[in-house]
Amino acid sequence: MTLGVAGAIIPYLYFMDKKHYVLYLNPCRPDFAQTMTAEERMMMQMHIGYWKHHLDKGTVLVFGPVLDPAAVYGLGIVAVDTEEQLQALIANDPAAAINRYEYHPMLAVVG
Repeated sequence: MTLGVAGAIIPYLYFMDKKHYVLYLNPCRPDFAQTMTAEERMMMQMHIGYWKHHLDKGTVLVFGPVLDPAAVYGLGIVAVDTEEQLQALIANDPAAAINRYEYHPMLAVVG
């Protein structure tokens, strides 16, 4: 949805209905993406399926790997009712067993 002001289009800011967070999935080692074991690769495939399910439900707005030359990491933006809901999502992610999550609240999501 957009709002027009004096001929300009201003994106609608989503403040009210959900809390938005940016998530970083930091790998257990810098070369993780290149050196995954078969077990780690299977766990990461389960991780993708887990977050794809939440993407389809609308809880996750976007997620995927970031190809930072220093170390590949995961990035996601989620919309939840509470921080506890976010923490439960992280705790139930198969990849959380071998990697570390970091998250921060967002003031608003512009769509």
